[in-house]
Amino acid sequence: MSAVLAVDIGGTKLAAALVEPDGRVTAQDRAPTPNAPGVDGEELWRALEALLAKVAAGAGEPPLAGVGVGCGGPMTWPAAEVSPLNIPAWRGFPLRERLRARYPGLPVRIHNDAVCVAIGEHWLGAGRGHDNVLGMVVSTGVGGGLMLGGRLVNGASGNAGHIGHVIVEPGGPPCGCGGRGCLEAVARGPGLVAWAREQGWRPVGADATGVELTEDARRGDPVAGAAMRRAGRALGIAIASATHLCDLEVAAIGGGLSQAGRLLFDPLEEAFGEHARMEFARRLRIVPAELGQTAGLVGAAALVYAQDRYWSAG
Repeated sequence: MSAVLAVDIGGTKLAAALVEPDGRVTAQDRAPTPNAPGVDGEELWRALEALLAKVAAGAGEPPLAGVGVGCGGPMTWPAAEVSPLNIPAWRGFPLRERLRARYPGLPVRIHNDAVCVAIGEHWLGAGRGHDNVLGMVVSTGVGGGLMLGGRLVNGASGNAGHIGHVIVEPGGPPCGCGGRGCLEAVARGPGLVAWAREQGWRPVGADATGVELTEDARRGDPVAGAAMRRAGRALGIAIASATHLCDLEVAAIGGGLSQAGRLLFDPLEEAFGEHARMEFARRLRIVPAELGQTAGLVGAAALVYAQDRYWSAG
C-alpha cells in the first residue's frame, strides 16, 4: 500500500511527512508557520504548499494513498474550513478544498490537530489496546481528542474533545476563544511565559518561549518553577473533570510543554489526586505521549489507513 502524506499544522511550525501503513514516519520535514502580524491566508497556504512539494520531491514523488491533516481548531467538519485560534491568518480558510484541488482523486481527510494526537496514541502509542483514551496537546495551545468505545468521538460539529476550553480558573486570564479561565489560557506555553514575566521572571532573550521557561525551572528559578506548577495543576483539574465525565482509561499528553517531564507531571498528578475522588476515576493512567512529536502525523495518516475507527464522514 502506498504511503499517506501526513501534515501537522500548528501555531509555530508546519510539519509534513510520508507515513507508511505500519506507522513509520519517513521523509519528514518542517518549516516555521508564517504567523507574524500582517501575514495573510494565501501567504500561509503558499508556505504549506512549498513544504509539501519539498517532502514529496525528497522522497522521489512516490504514489500516495491519501492526504491526512491535523490542524488547530475550531473548524467546520468534515468540510475543514479552518479557523485556528492561534493562526489569525486563517479564518474560514477552505483547507480541505485547497488540498483536494492539489491532490485530485486522493482522499483528503482533516481533523483537529489534538484529535490527530489522540488517534495516533490510540492506534500505535500509549493508548494502544485501550478503548477509552484522552489525547492532549500542550503547546502553543491546549487541545484534545476523545476515543470512547474504541472509536473517535466527533461530536455534533466535529469539535468534541476541546479540553483546552474547560474552565479551570473561573474569572482567570482571558482566552483566545473569548472566555476567561480556560485551561488553554492558563497552561499554554505563551500564556505561561506572560504569567511568569508578570511575576518577575527575567529571561535572557527578549523573545522568551516555553522552552526557556522550562530550562530556567530546571535550573531552580522559583518563578519559572511556579509557572510549571501552575500549568500542571490546571491540567490535573481538567483531566479529573474529563475522566469523571467519560470514564477514561488513559490520558496521553503530548506537545512541546509535555517535554518538561516531572516539572509538569508531578503537580499534574498531585492536582488530579485531589480532584479525582470517585474510585473509577482514580484508575486513570496519565502518561506522556509515546509517539512524541510525531503523534499528530501518525494520527493524521490513520484518518486514511484506519477510517473504520477514525473517520466517519465522506
